[in-house]
Order: sequence, then C-alpha cells, then structure tokens
Amino acid sequence: MSYLLDFQEVDRSQLRLAGGKGANLGELTRIQGVLVPSGFCVTTAAFQEIAGSRLDSLLEELAQPQADLGEISASLRQIIESTPIPEKMAAEIAGRVGPEAYAVRSSATAEDLPTASFAGQQDSYLNVIGLQEILRHISRCWASLFSERAVIYRRQNGFDHRRVALSVIVQRMVIPQVSGILFTADPVTSNRKVISIDASFGLGEALVSGLVSADNFKVRDHEVVETTIAVKKLAVYALKEGGTEARPLAPEQQKDRSLTEEQVLRLAALGRRIEAHLGAPQDIEWCLADDTFYILQSRPITTLFPIPEAKDDGYHVYVSVGHQQMMTDAMKPLGLSFWLATAGRPMDTAGGRLFVNVGPDLASPERRNIIVNVLGKGDPLIRDAITTILEREDYVASPVTDTGPAPANFQTRIDYDPDIVAALIARSQASIAELKRDIASKSGAELIDFILENIRQLKKSLTDPQSFAVIMTSMNAAYWLNDHLEQWLGEKNAADTLSQSVDHNVTSEMGLALMEVADAIRPYPEVIEYLQQAESLEQLAACAGGQPALDAIAAYLEKYGMRCAGEIDITRPRWSETPFTLVPLILSNIRNFELGAGRRKFAQGRREAASKERQLLERLRQLDDGQEKARETERMIHLLRHYAGYREYPKYEIVTRYWIYKQALLVEAERLTEEKEDIYYLTLEELREALRLQRLDHELIRRRKDEFKQFEKLSPPRVMTSEGEILNGRYQRDRLPEGAIAGLPVSAGVVEGRARVLLNMAEADIQEGDILVTAFTDPSWTPLFVSIRGLVTEVGGLMTHGAVIAREYGLPALVGVDHATRLIRDGQRIRVNGTEGYLELL
Repeated sequence: MSYLLDFQEVDRSQLRLAGGKGANLGELTRIQGVLVPSGFCVTTAAFQEIAGSRLDSLLEELAQPQADLGEISASLRQIIESTPIPEKMAAEIAGRVGPEAYAVRSSATAEDLPTASFAGQQDSYLNVIGLQEILRHISRCWASLFSERAVIYRRQNGFDHRRVALSVIVQRMVIPQVSGILFTADPVTSNRKVISIDASFGLGEALVSGLVSADNFKVRDHEVVETTIAVKKLAVYALKEGGTEARPLAPEQQKDRSLTEEQVLRLAALGRRIEAHLGAPQDIEWCLADDTFYILQSRPITTLFPIPEAKDDGYHVYVSVGHQQMMTDAMKPLGLSFWLATAGRPMDTAGGRLFVNVGPDLASPERRNIIVNVLGKGDPLIRDAITTILEREDYVASPVTDTGPAPANFQTRIDYDPDIVAALIARSQASIAELKRDIASKSGAELIDFILENIRQLKKSLTDPQSFAVIMTSMNAAYWLNDHLEQWLGEKNAADTLSQSVDHNVTSEMGLALMEVADAIRPYPEVIEYLQQAESLEQLAACAGGQPALDAIAAYLEKYGMRCAGEIDITRPRWSETPFTLVPLILSNIRNFELGAGRRKFAQGRREAASKERQLLERLRQLDDGQEKARETERMIHLLRHYAGYREYPKYEIVTRYWIYKQALLVEAERLTEEKEDIYYLTLEELREALRLQRLDHELIRRRKDEFKQFEKLSPPRVMTSEGEILNGRYQRDRLPEGAIAGLPVSAGVVEGRARVLLNMAEADIQEGDILVTAFTDPSWTPLFVSIRGLVTEVGGLMTHGAVIAREYGLPALVGVDHATRLIRDGQRIRVNGTEGYLELL
C-alpha cells in the first residue's frame, strides 16, 4: 500500500486519507487557471501506522472531563516524535523529494471543514531542505495534532481525539515577492459581494502570525472600492540553508503598495472562481512570484451567518425576530415551524433563527416610518442600522409589489375602559379551556390539522383590534409621559416608576408567586436541606413537610409550568417537564427574603408609583397652564397603570397553547420512536407526513441534528442584508464617562453592585443586591428579578419583556449592551445607569 498521494490523485471525497487541507489542495488542482505548487500528501494511513496502539491509553485519559490536557498532550507528542519513521515509508518519501526547498504542512481530518476551520491549530514548516529534515518535520507535524491548543479546540468543538488523524503535505516552496490572504466575503461586515485581500511583502508567515500590518484591498463587482496601504516594517524571507527569518524593510519600501490594481483584480477573479467551484465563501492563502499567483490553501469561512433564502435577486433587508422576542438562541425545525405558523406576517429562516424582510416596507413612506420610528424607538440599534442603509447613495428600495393590508395605527390611544382587560383575558381563558377539551380526541395526521386550525384562531386573537389597542395605548402613554415630563420638568423616564406594580401583569405576578412557594417551604428545614443537596424532586415526599412543598410547587406549575427559557421555541423543555429548574430560585428566595416579602414588594411598588404621581402633578400645577398639563398627565398615568399589565398576556397565551400542543405531540411521538425528541427536528408538515405513514426519516433527522449543532455556535445579527452584510448599529451618544459602556436605558435609576453573569437560569445563585448580566431575559427569567438590584442584557428593547418587568419591579436596567457577558466578569462590581444609558466597571 502506498503511503503517499499526489495532489492530482486527491479530491474533497478523500478527507479521511488526505485531511482537510490536503483534500482541498487536491480539489484546487482541478480548477482551470488555478496554480497550486506541486506536492503530495503523506496520508493518514502513515500516521496511524506510527501511532499504532502506543497512544490508546493516553487518548482514553485525554477523553476524560477532568484530564490534565497539558501533561497528557505533551506525553503524546513525545511518543510520536521519538518513534522512527519506518524504512519503507521513508524510502517512498525519498523517491518524491529532491534538493529543493519544501513546505511541510499539517492536514488533519478535523481541519478546513465547512463547519470548523481549525486554522493554525496544527503546525506547518516552511523552507525545509534535505530528506532528513523533511522526515523530522513530518514527525513534528504528526505530533502537533496533540498540541495543547489543538486539543482544547477539538474539545470545544465536540471532536473525539481518538477519531482524528493527520496527513502531512509536502509541497514545493514558492519563494514569493508578496503573500497574503483573500476572503471571498468581507470578514468585517460578512458582505458576500465584497472580496477582502490582505497583502504584505515576503512569505505569508509574517501576516498570518501577526508580525506585520498588511495592505488591504476591497473589491466589489470587478472594481477596487477601497485601498488601505499599511506601513510594513518587517517581512519574512526564506534562508538559503533552510528555515526563515524576519528582516526589517528599508524605510522607502515600508509604504510601498504591495499589489497593483491590475494584480488585485486578477487575484479577486481567482478567488471568485475558487468560491464557485467549492460552493461556499472561502478563506484563501496565496502568494505572488514573478507576477504569477499561486494558491497555497483554501478553506470555507465557518464564521459567516447564513443568509435567508430569497425568491428573487433583489436587495432585501432582514431584521432579527429573536432580538424582539428576547430569544436569540438557535431554534429546532419544529420550533421554527410553529412560530412561522403563529406569526402575524411572513418570516424567513437562517441559521436556526427567524427574520423579517423589511425591504418592501422601506419602499413605502408610511411603512418606513413604522420601521424606523416605532420599531426603532424600542431598539435604537436597529434604527441606526436601517438608517445607515437608507442613507447610502447606492441604496435602491425593493419594488412594492404587494403592500398587504394597511398598517395598524401604532399611535392608537383609546379611552379608559375598566372592563376591557378582564374581558380580553376571560375570552382567552375560555378559548384555552376549549382547546384542552377538544385536542384530547385527536391523533395522527388529524392532530396536526387540528393544531394548525387552532393556531389560525390564535392568530385572530393576537391581532384582535381591542387587544392591540390596549397594548399600544399603554406604550403610547408611556412615550407621552417620558417626552412631556422631560420637556416640562426635566424628569427623565418618569413612566418607569409610574408603571410599578400594575394589575394584570401575568409575568411579574409569576415572579411574586414563586416567592409564595418559598414561603410555603420555609417552615420545613428538612425540605430545604434536601433541595440544597438533591438533583430531583423524586424523594422529596419522604421529608418532613415534603408533601406540602410538592403541593406548592405543583400549584405553581399548574399556572406557570408552560414557561421556560427560550419559550417561543416549542421544543424547549418547559418547567413542568423539568421542575427542578425552579429549585435554585426558590432557595434564593428563602435565603434573601422574609415571610410575606412578595406581597410587601408589590405594595411597595404601588406606593412608590402613587408617590411619584403626586409629586409630578404638584410640580406641574406650578407651571404656566399647569392645571391643563396636570390633567392631561393624570389621564396618561391612568391609561398607563390600567393597561400596561396586559402587555405580557398575549405571550402567555401563546406559550400556554404551545404547551397543550406539545403534550399531545409527544404522545404521538411515543408511537413513532423511542427517542421522542427526534420529532423536534421535523417541520409541522414533515411531522404530519411521518404520523400519516407511521415512519420517521432517521437520516434527515441525523442531518438536522448536525446542522443544529453548528447553528448553536452562531450569533445572529440584529439586521442583515441579502448580500450577507451585517449591521449591528451604534448608539449615537457623545457625553459618556470615560470607559463607560453604552446601552439602551429601559428602567430609570442608578445602582452599584456585584455583577452576576449568567448564561443559564438553572445556574442561578443570586444574592440579594446582585446585578444580573445575561444575554437575554424572556418571561421565564422573571422569578430572578425579585432578588436582583439591576439588570444588564445584550439583547432587548424599550418594550421587550425584560424591560417591562424591570420597570414593574423598579430595577435600573440597561439592554442592548453588545458582548456584556464577555466584557463584564462574574463577581465584578459595576454601576448601572438606567436613566442615561450606560454602565461602568468599578
């Protein structure tokens, strides 16, 4: 058996023999007009012969969660480097190399993949001369499969060390005048129409290792649209005896342009040809020798967020639904399918997330105003991103083909009706009771048809004019109060205090109700001790007081058990499915509060709101036209306090129905498969067909599971275009304190405290006075709000759930703080200014 394969013998199908880099280089040799320096792959079969069974015990140790990665990986490298290359293998390599210089490069089977690049994780060596040096560097490449950084990267990306092997590329060196990297999609903006080229003098090692700043050229539609010439102080060159060295460039050369415009365009065309052949945006290493471009490597760009599929070639602007719903995690296909069926307007999917194409809206002045000034008022980052697009000279609006129904009146402000909210809730509860009764008799494909029809009824309820009017009236009253009271009295965000402890807010009531569960458990020390040690509720009944505790938890779950983190995704486990999720919150309430604190907290919020109202009205009456201003302000406060609580109810109705649907679907899933959750990887229509045939497509489910794992790693943009360009927007602020981090102020006040950085509510260990820092908070996080003093989230807007509940509880809050969970350390003291919109690290 040969241990070697020439590049011409390799293509993308031979990943397991040639590794990612080798397979891609072989594929590149098949593209007309693309020059790849000649070479061959020392296949993974050679590595496996060297490794044999010598590594088995250490690899088993390495797979353990608590393994000492540094020590074990060093032992693995030592074994590989000290194992001599067999004579037959060495002789075969000797027959392929001559006295010239070669590059000896690692090519792992987990490398340059569509889902993980592994860039720089294994070692490569340039300008290696002589057979013995080539053999020594092949062994070093094999050993680098177990460099500590490669081991950590594989663990983070879910690759089994025992199933990864390494091929080594031996490739004739090209001694270039210029080298660099080409991205067929802009790595900064992700725009697929823009090619970005970095270039510097000498070998590419200087650029890749960060030793030198590079010239940068951006190309769009066969035209260089941006050129940045860097001061290039160093270059790396090949030595005559082998190896490389960095040398300073002469001062007069440092600012020289590395590529002519003609060369830039020629290289860009090569990049597009490679991208077209490989079928995805590429990260390409290249070099230029004697005005000829050579391609040294090409791998997929794995960090790009996918673009929603469009039905035409027009320019589309997509706004993230997850940023509005406070749930930016990837959703499984069934979850996406349910939300698409529930949503009030068409949506697109990409990367396991939902987006709305607002391109047609931006073409209509009336609808554009709604997008920019209504949606944008709640989330200034989205407004800034969309405004950036609209202000571009080359922006061409999408043609208005179907404007749909006239847009709703977002300025709605109805008069006070004491019965309207109670009537809306009663009507919803009656409909939910009817659903529970009727769904029990449905099964198979008929169940899916029933659910789809019920969702159509739900959509009618969600778009009910009365319901919409109540929500918009409370929002517009809040906007009116904030605008006018700042203008008249210099009072910022007054509506935040005025909206504390309002009636009918099912989400804030949920947090206070969990405090009552804590009160029910508080008298039983044995129950508390059990909950502190246990991982489930299974043995709780055996404790003294266990049954009353279980009864209190069951009563809570009866009303709120349909909720969970990421609840818009029906596939997420509900609290009723994983009740132990609530235990850290219950224990936190027992630790941080005294008996009856929930009722007192609600009453305190009412008193603060009433006191604020009295103060404002007294101050207004002292002004010119003060009586009229006070009368109008009092009316707006009345509307705000009577209608604001209902803002949270429609979401509660949705997730209540979802829980009823889910329970029925899981009964059907038990008849299809032992792995009930496999149905989560099907759309509603696919599930309907599976139930009709009583058969699952297991291969489709396997592919969807792999796909979902990749989607989980991606961060969705707030706004993106059909060109893939990502626009996250910026806050337009001038006078922030030095070092302050900007965000959107959604609940007034200033607070200092310990930052508790949480990514998972189940990990909550909150002390009274902590400031919660997290990616997003949907309603399921509300029980935590009773213990904290302030809130910081990466996602959110003025009227998203976290903001509404923060105001309800009187918590200073800041949302839309990009990368907050990375910028702030757990335990760090911070100051949150929920009035001016910034935080400080103390």
